[in-house]
Amino acid sequence: MSSSRKPIYVLNGPNLNLLGTRRPEVYGTTTLGDIEAAVRARAAGWDVEFHQSNHEGDVVDRIQEARTEGAAIIINPAAFTHYSIAIHDALEAAELPVVEVHISNVHRREPFRHTSYVSLQADAVIAGAGAFGYEMAVDWLLRTLEG
Repeated sequence: MSSSRKPIYVLNGPNLNLLGTRRPEVYGTTTLGDIEAAVRARAAGWDVEFHQSNHEGDVVDRIQEARTEGAAIIINPAAFTHYSIAIHDALEAAELPVVEVHISNVHRREPFRHTSYVSLQADAVIAGAGAFGYEMAVDWLLRTLEG
């Protein structure tokens, strides 16, 4: 459904294109396509720009695009979470509502996963809710955007 409002950007980092087949005991069997369909259904009335990239600069480019073209950002930066100052800085410059999503509970995993440069710019963080975390992020943003 098209609207006159700016879209919600949903940005996904490296290896998330492998969802459904990569370590299903950690990430489940839901594919990124399944997540995209669920997000679009949940965001009824809002356009969604859904992207995945294995390249840090591509994610930064999409954040910068969202700065002028988007209403908000949902981001699962995957491995970029733990070291990307570039993504942190792009989110800071975007000045949009941001929800950080992680499929697994990163705090119950390896210690290096406990640090997030993205959380410093996120208004909300959802971790460990599986693919449903994306739908939770949409709900939070709609409540924020629509008041």
